[in-house]
Amino acid sequence: MSKVARKLLAGVAATGVCLSMFTGMAFAEEDKPTANLTVGAYSQYIWRGFELSKDSIVVQPSMTVAYKGFSANLWGNLDTDQYSATTDSTNNWNETDMTLAYGWEMGPVAFSAGYIYYALDSAEDTQEFFASAALNTLLKPTLTVYRDTDYYPGWYATLAVSHSFPVQGDVTLDLGAQVSYLAADDSSPYKEADGSKYSNLHDGVLSVGLTVPVNKYITVSPKLSYTFALSDDAEDLMRTSSKDGSDDNFLYGGVAVSMAF
Repeated sequence: MSKVARKLLAGVAATGVCLSMFTGMAFAEEDKPTANLTVGAYSQYIWRGFELSKDSIVVQPSMTVAYKGFSANLWGNLDTDQYSATTDSTNNWNETDMTLAYGWEMGPVAFSAGYIYYALDSAEDTQEFFASAALNTLLKPTLTVYRDTDYYPGWYATLAVSHSFPVQGDVTLDLGAQVSYLAADDSSPYKEADGSKYSNLHDGVLSVGLTVPVNKYITVSPKLSYTFALSDDAEDLMRTSSKDGSDDNFLYGGVAVSMAF
């Protein structure tokens, strides 16, 4: 059994334990736990400006359970046709992420903080902590800061805005934009072209999508995104990290189906 498969089973078990705990707590509390199951199929997997798939469909299932601000999420990536025949990975299922988080509100600001473990098949596993603050006003400006403490040590910060417009009934048109800054530590594999540690404006993302409720429990969400470099250094890093060493901007999209209960 592969490393990712073992960690996937462990993650499923851990999430199941969390769900059991939440369910048990629900008997004593008026509020009930919630759960969300989502499966997305996309033309490409782009993460923080880095091309992690090419010329194949990726399938990304996700499961979240939440109770009174606490949440546990298990997310995975299945690459249906890995691009490079020389890759070290022999598994189409090549990533499993486990996230624990807590969210709360203070006046008009919604906060969240948490921990993410990245179990990777063709790269070293890593882990990070994050904190986020979102202002509940027009465009919902959101600042999120991540700190990797393991294989890719450094800081990654994003500033995002988004807005949804009603289209018809409960259907909405969803627009979003995001910019980021990546500051790697000396020991990080992210480097400038001259070999020094990387620290610069990194990737920007523009997105447009629809939220289409099918019924009380099921929602369909098609989405189109465009990721691009925000600096010359980012262009160099994104290009050298891409699958064929030539791409620093990406247009990709797909659809997700969610069930919430």
